[in-house]
Amino acid sequence: MSKFYFSLGLMSGTSADGVDASIIQSNGDNEYEVILDKYFKYNQSIYDNIHNIKDEIDDSKDLINLKDKIQPIEKEITLFHANVANEMINQFETNIDFIGFHGQTIFHNAKEKISKQLGDGKLLSQLTKKSVIYNFRQNDLKNGGHGAPLTPIFHKLLKKKFKIKDVTFVNIGGITNITTVKDNDHMSGTDIGPGMCLIDRWVRKKVKKNYDKNGLIAKSGKVDKKALEKLIENFNRKEKINNTSPVQSYDTKYFDFSFVNNLSLEDGAATLTEFTAKIITSAIKSKNRYKEKIILCGGGRKNNFLVERLKSESNRIKLIDDYKVDGDFVESQAFAYISVRSFLNLPISFPETTGVKKPCLGGEIINFKE
Repeated sequence: MSKFYFSLGLMSGTSADGVDASIIQSNGDNEYEVILDKYFKYNQSIYDNIHNIKDEIDDSKDLINLKDKIQPIEKEITLFHANVANEMINQFETNIDFIGFHGQTIFHNAKEKISKQLGDGKLLSQLTKKSVIYNFRQNDLKNGGHGAPLTPIFHKLLKKKFKIKDVTFVNIGGITNITTVKDNDHMSGTDIGPGMCLIDRWVRKKVKKNYDKNGLIAKSGKVDKKALEKLIENFNRKEKINNTSPVQSYDTKYFDFSFVNNLSLEDGAATLTEFTAKIITSAIKSKNRYKEKIILCGGGRKNNFLVERLKSESNRIKLIDDYKVDGDFVESQAFAYISVRSFLNLPISFPETTGVKKPCLGGEIINFKE
């Protein structure tokens, strides 16, 4: 009988608005149970610091040149995660075996084999008195993979839990990635394009809001057809030049939204939302995935207007919440599960999901010692 572990997953996504925390119990293979989920919002200072530093980073050289700015932000983020972890641990009456600490992504470039997540695993271990598993993407990158997406192995577990046959999970975070799991358990995954990153950046640029709540700003605007054509044309041109393999990964800076600069807040949001919807539907159609069940997860599923645009293409689209799973915590649960796999030396990435040469281990373990 396989052993079960209690794991705390901490996830801060591309939107960088806070930390999703999940305690699960799992054997790292075919079973898991959710114990506790909770969201912790960043204060405005942390939120601004993260987005300001991301705006300053255009290439890997900036990671070196901005080191003195990055270090205090990394410490600030780690301290916040430590407070989150300690609150979760104190609320949970049974001992946590380890913490899965994703950290805050500020730069990703698979070609240069760089994926930079802010977060000091050693400091977090000291502050929580727990073993910490982090740096999940680096080994995949070293072995020829893109370092993303890592959640497909968890999506495969969800498929089993839902007892459905062929399914495609569309995870709309800052970036959109998809995982398809067939009835024979064959799994494939890739990033496909923007999620909420362009819409969020546009809204932050134009008004003092972090995102377009429920898509109401976009819904009140009109799509500018010329700008939309340029967005699609530019994306397709870059794809032809840069991405020739079936598996891709993206940094949020990959996408150019300068074509909407002269539009109003509402029309810009409408145009970027339509662009995002078209990229997602195009990727789904290209693999004939509308024959399968489509399950939307990630923060983007809360943008009602975007979801409305996606559902207009197919009546097979459902929200993950329809399956009695809290869609806000899929990724934090995923990294709790991936941490168990890391601890057990089980692969977390695969040729069909990241383009890595062979099934790949991942995660660096910091063992806590009194």
